[in-house]
Amino acid sequence: MADRAELYGTASCPYTRELREQLLWENRTFVEYDVEEDPAALERMRGLTGNGRMVPVLVEDGRVTRIGWQGRGCLV
Repeated sequence: MADRAELYGTASCPYTRELREQLLWENRTFVEYDVEEDPAALERMRGLTGNGRMVPVLVEDGRVTRIGWQGRGCLV
């Protein structure tokens, strides 16, 4: 399991909420960034995803491991 996880999402995206709940249920440690409120986080996310605009994005140990949640996501 990854040592460091980052969750990029938005407060308004239900899929971000669902992925956050899953991570909490698994007792995972992660840092969460709201890309609508944090322009620097949005730029980091876009750099990691090849200019992608879909959230949620889960990054583990510096690598993107998930974009979206169960095949769905929100555009930012």
